[in-house]
Amino acid sequence: MTKKETSAQWILLIAVFCIATCGLIYELVAGTLASYLLGDSVTQFSTIIGTYLFAMGIGSFLSKYFNSDILRWFIRIELLIGLIGGFSSALLFLFFPLVTSFRIILYLLVLVTGILVGLEIPLLMRILKDKIEFKDLVSKVFTFDYIGALLASVVFPLVLIPHLGLIRTSLFFGIINIAIGWYLAYYFAAQIKRAAVIKFTAILLLIIEVVAFVFSDNIMSYSESLAYRDNIVYATSSPYQRIVITKNKRELRLNLNGNLQFSSADEYRYHEALVHPALASVADLKHVLVLGGGDGLAVREVLKYPSVKKIKLVDLDATMTKLFSSQEILIRLNGASLQNKKVQIINEDAFLWLNANTEKFDAVVIDFPDPSNFSIGKLYSTMFYTLLKKVLNPDGVAVVQSTSPFVAPKSFWCINNTIQSAGFLQSHITIMFLPLVNGATSLQVLTPICIGLQLILPV
Repeated sequence: MTKKETSAQWILLIAVFCIATCGLIYELVAGTLASYLLGDSVTQFSTIIGTYLFAMGIGSFLSKYFNSDILRWFIRIELLIGLIGGFSSALLFLFFPLVTSFRIILYLLVLVTGILVGLEIPLLMRILKDKIEFKDLVSKVFTFDYIGALLASVVFPLVLIPHLGLIRTSLFFGIINIAIGWYLAYYFAAQIKRAAVIKFTAILLLIIEVVAFVFSDNIMSYSESLAYRDNIVYATSSPYQRIVITKNKRELRLNLNGNLQFSSADEYRYHEALVHPALASVADLKHVLVLGGGDGLAVREVLKYPSVKKIKLVDLDATMTKLFSSQEILIRLNGASLQNKKVQIINEDAFLWLNANTEKFDAVVIDFPDPSNFSIGKLYSTMFYTLLKKVLNPDGVAVVQSTSPFVAPKSFWCINNTIQSAGFLQSHITIMFLPLVNGATSLQVLTPICIGLQLILPV
């Protein structure tokens, strides 16, 4: 084998590595974005992965109909993947607030991307079949393919999402796909018909995606301006969620992954009801644990008790706690609670932290989102409440936000039964939010809404 043939072989194998990496990144972007926008991460990732793999199978089947100019077709497909995969997250963010059939667009993009990626590996193996012995061809191609998939699965959650975000991540790998297509057209120009046209197309697509990458924040801001009626005053992505704060003449609102968490106009109703019945029932209140509540609003209410000496706040998202302890408008809202010397902030998973903790508390305030998916559901499990029981003093008390018995009675009573199964005594507190004089509260849709709280005590 000549040096040139060896170089060509390695270039094509490196292309396999990049194809696998980029393809899995597009799959992970779609799954993460669907989880952000639609909720229930287990369902979204399961259906996205299944659809993507099915689409790759379709692509592999269709590859047999490509009988001539295989290298040229391979490069064209590479450019098309770079274009569609690169803009996939931007398109999905833009379409989400505009269309009612968002899932159709989501799965259509996943199908098209999967089919194109599924086409590439069989075509590449046919390109290499005369250059490498079959047993070596299969082992090398799949080795590079699996290594690329491993790299994508590691760097996506640890590097890409925290530092680039979803739109930049997909555009970045779209740029990589297109750059590979351009280089292959350049290197194999003598073997490809009209190679100059393909190279010019690749350069044009590269310019478009680089410009989109530079202005990705503007794309995200525009898509969010379509989704929210109020002015967006702050938006960022943490490793765990999309955080958007909006403001109008009357109120400030916090939205996580597109879901309203609180409004400054009436959040006091919820947080006062969450904290005070529980803490007022403790005779000697000194040490308090707050699980969740990274906005510091529940901590604000706890600090109203002079007897409290120490508060531990355990919230997974460091971006949230940093935001609500550094931005002036948010500090005014939570009364600078997260800056108080009595407060210790711990950015860890509450479940894992409870499991390792040996300290006892007089009161525990649990302020988690509704158990709408499996990742949050573990924080409403029998095991979680069993761990909670171990950290309460004998005369201590805990309070759990337990969804609405009016809107979600099954969830409410499920939490009730789970708490009882962990061996707690309990009394139920139901708080009714009535309409304000000038209109419905932020927690209402068409009717007054009921928020369920469960006050629980050790046996």
